[in-house]
Amino acid sequence: MKDWIKAARLRTLPLSLSGIIMGSFIAKWRLYGEGGTWDWRIFALALLVTLLYQILSNYANDYGDGVKGTDAKRVVEAESRAVASGRITAGQMRNAVIILSVISFLATVALLYIAFIPGGYLNEFYIFIGLGVASILAAIGYTIGKKPYGYMGLGDVFVFIFFGLVSVCGSYFLFTKTFSWDMLLPGTAVGMMSMAVLNLNNMRDIESDRLSGKHSFALRIGYKNAMIYEMVLLQLPLILMLMFLGVNGFFQSQNYYVFIVMILLLPMMKLRRKIMTIKEPKELDPFLKQVGILTFAMALLTAFGLNFFR
Repeated sequence: MKDWIKAARLRTLPLSLSGIIMGSFIAKWRLYGEGGTWDWRIFALALLVTLLYQILSNYANDYGDGVKGTDAKRVVEAESRAVASGRITAGQMRNAVIILSVISFLATVALLYIAFIPGGYLNEFYIFIGLGVASILAAIGYTIGKKPYGYMGLGDVFVFIFFGLVSVCGSYFLFTKTFSWDMLLPGTAVGMMSMAVLNLNNMRDIESDRLSGKHSFALRIGYKNAMIYEMVLLQLPLILMLMFLGVNGFFQSQNYYVFIVMILLLPMMKLRRKIMTIKEPKELDPFLKQVGILTFAMALLTAFGLNFFR
């Protein structure tokens, strides 16, 4: 059991929850203003589904990189994977991916049934079933298959779409049954922070990925340009959140508590400075967790500012 828990990579889970928290509590704030209701069951199931997707992705990545020999070339001890190390066989991990895919799909159906069927939103139900299937396939396809998109340098695009736009805007829609263009701002903010985590991961593994033929985006543009790219990804999210608060009229309101999320400016600046000083790629590993925690904090502080200081 310990090996399965380690393979689930628990440190990645807060990042995956960030988009759901962001979208759900923005929906709660907006519904409160319109006299609507917020269903805690949708929130709880959305969290469960997201956790299942993330663990599925981690298992699939462990399996894909293990059977392709990618993990065997990595020198970061903290990233020693279950299949590559032999703690879990490739067959066992493949079966776990299949079983978890089925469980994830069933949980998705349960979530969407509660969110849409009682209100008669049948079209939305089927559309989101399609999104759920796409999310499961994306979780599996990063490293598994003849042409895994993670090996083609497309991981950043998929992370932005599914961890950012789909997670934030999708969870918002589950509650409100509407799409609002301003949700693209927090969706992009969370998406960029998620891309920053992936880019750090790929920068750390840039030399081993070169040897194994995994052409990540960081490898394609080179370490120096990947560092510039990282700084952009870590610079813009709080600006986007500030824009979101601005377009919703908070600059003219007396509720200044909503700007509590901006206290992350200082730790973000400190983090960027530290990352820029790194010369050895393997020394980037501790920063993955830090960026994930900051993303989670951004979602929590936004939820707190909007809903608990009215």
